[in-house]
Amino acid sequence: MDNQHIIVRVATQDDKKFSSIITDEMESSAKARGTGIAKRSPEYIAQKMDEGKAVIAITDKGEWVGFCYIETWSHGEYVANSGLIVSPAFRKSGVAKTIKQKIFNLSRVKYPDAKIFGLTTGLAVMKINSDLGYEPVTYSELTQDEAFWAGCKSCVNYEILMSKERKNCMCTAMLYDPKDHYEPEETKEYFKDNAVGFERLLRFKQWKLLKPFLKKDKEKEKGGSVKLKSLLHYLFHL
Repeated sequence: MDNQHIIVRVATQDDKKFSSIITDEMESSAKARGTGIAKRSPEYIAQKMDEGKAVIAITDKGEWVGFCYIETWSHGEYVANSGLIVSPAFRKSGVAKTIKQKIFNLSRVKYPDAKIFGLTTGLAVMKINSDLGYEPVTYSELTQDEAFWAGCKSCVNYEILMSKERKNCMCTAMLYDPKDHYEPEETKEYFKDNAVGFERLLRFKQWKLLKPFLKKDKEKEKGGSVKLKSLLHYLFHL
């Protein structure tokens, strides 16, 4: 790995051979974190490559490294950079940030007037987004397209999302509005100055949202369910 050069570029039809590897890693990574994602099939990932709406990272020896793709909502008014995933062997190498920068730039080219948004439970992704000019926002500022929210059904936190009437959940919403935004230097500096506060807020928010389900789960099964335990494991191992 150390001697391999990583290439980050727009995915092409030739990269469809990696589709199953990508979706398998997405699923296994979500399970390891105790969180959920909108499940995608290899065929869906391949379609994004065909459409030129995906970014892939590979080594100069042809080994898959990472991936991310573009989704559009509300007739192109909103864009999401979804499915960011990096192969375990290449994590903490900085390639995730490079992929995010590349997919962000591709989104700006393809949809220059669209609001680019994301939902994340991780402080690391919040930092990457802040470096690009994203700002934390309320859920009401995101697309209200039913198709987008339907994608959350496969997430382990879906019950929490619906109990809050789609106004709050474990994820933090972040948005880049091309018509009204701070410069990346400003959002990057703001995140740096408030990183500790953001981390505490994430922990408090997650614990607060989990409390009703913890009580409900105790009533159903002494000691808590496997689902709840996985959520608590994630909460205290951020």
